[in-house]
Amino acid sequence: MFIVDNYFLAVVFCFVTMLCWGSWGNTQKLASKSWRYELFYWDYVIGMVLFAALLGFTMGSFGDGGRPFVTDLAQAAGKSIGWVLLGGVIFNASNILLSASVSLAGLSVAFPLGVGIALVLGVIVNYLGAPSGNPVMLFLGVAMIVVAIICNGIASGKQQSGSDAAVNNRKGLMLAVLAGVLMSLFYRFVVKGMDISNFETPAPGMLTPYSAIFIFSLGVLASNFLFNTLVMRYPFVGERVRYAEYFRGSLSTHLTGCLGGAIWCLGTAFSYIASGEAGPAVSYALGQGAPMIAAIWGVFIWREFKGAPKSVNRLLALMFLLFIGGLALIVAAGN
Repeated sequence: MFIVDNYFLAVVFCFVTMLCWGSWGNTQKLASKSWRYELFYWDYVIGMVLFAALLGFTMGSFGDGGRPFVTDLAQAAGKSIGWVLLGGVIFNASNILLSASVSLAGLSVAFPLGVGIALVLGVIVNYLGAPSGNPVMLFLGVAMIVVAIICNGIASGKQQSGSDAAVNNRKGLMLAVLAGVLMSLFYRFVVKGMDISNFETPAPGMLTPYSAIFIFSLGVLASNFLFNTLVMRYPFVGERVRYAEYFRGSLSTHLTGCLGGAIWCLGTAFSYIASGEAGPAVSYALGQGAPMIAAIWGVFIWREFKGAPKSVNRLLALMFLLFIGGLALIVAAGN
């Protein structure tokens, strides 16, 4: 299988993770014109599973190091599989809750709050579980990214002042907090099922990144029959969604959702692959800079801040500066 064998390449992979995690939402935006999120999410999960299998049979099966994908799956211990499946279930719950909180409290309130909590708690959890790098630089970098996320939230709030999307709904805030706490935990459970200290000759029974992302995606898919079915039946906002509506979607709409899942899966797989060299804390922290990537899409591609007042533009400029500075510190922390 393909293995990252140096820190520089690991950082490159982490940046790909950040780009993917911050960009897959564009597919939801494209599909949302005629497609409810609950329906989009099924295609998203299907795309995740299919792409995880593709990675396993390509990058996970070629090369001289480590165990091939199928061999690795066959030798995996039940305990390792269980940890990774649990990580997939936790992630799925957090992702659905975060989406619901956005629909209730607005993107500018819910997303920075949920992902900000996930970033801070996640780095702490992953660092305590597998300490690596300079903790002072690591947590200072995380703090700068958190401030950048806050700037983004304030800017979005000013831009959307008076709109329904910016209403500070109490239920939405509670869901965002819960989503952030859950999201901070999933990565650590996945890492517990992997031998991140030695991908070259992994311990018997432990998983490699390629088998881990595949099993993780199966955990997401299995739990989706419960979580997403409940959300479809009892939506946090809007009318009830029926499964019959899913089968009335066009091929292009379904493929758009699958593409979103594939993009997210690529980023997550690269994060797992990089964790052996960069360490779980650095890998996770760089990936969770994704809200800023999403902000870049919103500012420069979707033009969501077109015509914004100067105060908003200043906040956006400060956000990007803090974001770049925080990333630089996180990269330096692991070197």
